[in-house]
Amino acid sequence: MNDQVKNQLPRRTFLTLCLGWCSTLFALGASLAAAGRFLVPNVLYEPNRRFKALRPDDYPEGPTFMPNLRVFLFRKGNSFRAASAVCTHLGCTVNLAGGGFHCPCHGSVFDTSGTVVSGPAPAGLPWFELTLSRDGRLVIDTSQKVKADKYLVV
Repeated sequence: MNDQVKNQLPRRTFLTLCLGWCSTLFALGASLAAAGRFLVPNVLYEPNRRFKALRPDDYPEGPTFMPNLRVFLFRKGNSFRAASAVCTHLGCTVNLAGGGFHCPCHGSVFDTSGTVVSGPAPAGLPWFELTLSRDGRLVIDTSQKVKADKYLVV
């Protein structure tokens, strides 16, 4: 019986060993999880910034607001141009008002070329590049900014 007592592990030592092994396994698991996460790339899938619109003949003379894109498309005869409807101050949607644009949120006013006339907007409204696709539809590229006097002539 004396030999059996000598070969037994004291309870405190057993609990210390169990806690040590559990801590080691947890640290190893956390390290493997971090290494596995490192191998997965962080990819941000952004929506496409090029949009196909209708055919040029489908737009009436003057401005047309495209609410899903937040863009104004202007037609003057057979020439077209597109302006952003997003205020450069806080991103509100601007309205056409008389001879320009007006932001209903904080009162920024832009002239017909999108230049800031008054209000808190730090910059003018950008104008976007327009092209014609192979199937004859207008393509608005919101990633390509152009000058306010650039027109697409169809």
